[in-house]
Amino acid sequence: MVNGFDPATATGLTEESRELVKRRSDLLGPAYRLFYSNPVEVARAKGVLLYDSEGNEYLDAYNNVVSVGHCHPRVVDAITQQAQTICTHTRYIQKGILDYAEDLLGTFDGPKRHAMFTCTGSEANDLAVRMAKHHTGNQGIIITEEAYHGNSELTAGFSPSLGPYSPLGTYVRRVPAPDSYRIAPEKIGAWMAEKVSEQIVDLQRRGVGVAAFIADSMFSSDGIFSHPTDVLKPVIDVVHKAGGVFIADEVQSGFGRSGEKLWGYQRHGITPDIITMGKPMGNGYPVAAAVMLPEIVEKFGRDNRYFNTFGGNTVAMAAAQAVLSVIRDEKLVENSLRVGKILRDGFHTLAKKYEQIGDVRGSGLYVGVELVKDRSTKEPDAAAASAVVNGLRARRVLISATGPHANVLKVRPPLVFTEANADRLLTEAEAVMASL
Repeated sequence: MVNGFDPATATGLTEESRELVKRRSDLLGPAYRLFYSNPVEVARAKGVLLYDSEGNEYLDAYNNVVSVGHCHPRVVDAITQQAQTICTHTRYIQKGILDYAEDLLGTFDGPKRHAMFTCTGSEANDLAVRMAKHHTGNQGIIITEEAYHGNSELTAGFSPSLGPYSPLGTYVRRVPAPDSYRIAPEKIGAWMAEKVSEQIVDLQRRGVGVAAFIADSMFSSDGIFSHPTDVLKPVIDVVHKAGGVFIADEVQSGFGRSGEKLWGYQRHGITPDIITMGKPMGNGYPVAAAVMLPEIVEKFGRDNRYFNTFGGNTVAMAAAQAVLSVIRDEKLVENSLRVGKILRDGFHTLAKKYEQIGDVRGSGLYVGVELVKDRSTKEPDAAAASAVVNGLRARRVLISATGPHANVLKVRPPLVFTEANADRLLTEAEAVMASL
């Protein structure tokens, strides 16, 4: 796992940390993973800060789940008040889910849509692909090479970033990511559409066709590629022509993350058939959704009964409504744009001093910094990325890494990140870069 803790090579852990790691392994088993060569223990949090049990403070520049900041009082209050009133499922008439669905659907441009609620992004993507297959009568799924879309049986089958030992589905096909660092930007859209076309032909030859192309519009696990923004339209045209649908996975790129729009796909000027969301939707409370065109769900709803015990429950809707309201009221999309530019500008300045920084990219509060061994060859440098991530952790600033070569610094803080927070991150990043 990128930026994963390896107990076999761990050194320098305190006796207490070593004991906690052992207890964790004994109780939870080997499938769980910890971050950082020296794992972080957390006891409480507020805003963009985490604290361990000894009161040491960490700047959180990684957790997009708590999009409006850890323990935001309005979200906490909404959850608490609703939990004290009633928490139940969607088979009763309730105003909360209707009010929120109306509010949420109003944020999407284009044609009318329906909303269906789940607990996680994995469930939302699972449901989206089920509907795509039912709607099209096809089975093929096309993704980018290092995509992540979930950890259910179905979604893990089209999430290659889970690793080479996690099997992909029989009719899952991969295409290269739109690598704007190595491919001329004006050529990427047509090039990517051609790659998708090749995979569609293969699926058709096998008699299954293409049900869906699914992508995160920031290509987060592929290395964070935010520009150009004309990449997806030619791909969608090819997919539609072959009878498939386009699913925009907004779990990581939505809810104002890009700073330019509320939804990442909107930067591309396109109209997805299905939109999925999760993680930041409830600021840590498990709530997610799939939003689709009426014709996508019409036959599915007629032929299938869909029910999710916890999806769309009253407390989940209260949390989601509070988050959406906070994003608006505190102008967090605008904050994402402003502070994100400060971060990127700061890394561009560092790139003038440190040759290891080959590229700085991103949009809003989603920044990717690609580290290379040589700028002329653009050879990825995973070791340098690991050193920066863990060097920042030692200075109590938390980021991670991404990309197929684990060489892209992944900076993705809560949307309430301030200019002062950005300055702290950049100051510590420069100190770490100087030490490499």
